[in-house]
Amino acid sequence: MKIVVIDGQGGRMGRALVEGLRARGIGDEIVAVGTNSAATAAMLSARADYGATGENALRVNCKDADFIVGPMGILVADALHGEITPAMAAAVGQSPACKVLLPVSRCNTYVAGVRSLSPGEYIALAIEEIASRCEGRQNL
Repeated sequence: MKIVVIDGQGGRMGRALVEGLRARGIGDEIVAVGTNSAATAAMLSARADYGATGENALRVNCKDADFIVGPMGILVADALHGEITPAMAAAVGQSPACKVLLPVSRCNTYVAGVRSLSPGEYIALAIEEIASRCEGRQNL
């Protein structure tokens, strides 16, 4: 099972996601895709199996991912202070992977019905969702 964790800026959310997935023993392969090298490095330091940076890396890794996890902005062109290109947002949206998105209200996008939680609480919920969807599969 291939889990692609996408993050930008300093990679703090991505790092916490990778750490949480590792702690739960989820994923045969965790690929850290950063929109910049700092984000990729942060996720690699959390023990992602592989890391890559930039638009092409994101497009390539989304094609065969089982799960894509990251902030909601990865679906919004120009989000993350301009780090998400339209091609990146399209690659995430068009991927057949199950997308587990964390609502972050900084991309000027509001999702009705979403509770106001801390980033750590959203990360825990995302990891729990991936774990529940993986139950019964081999090679978690």
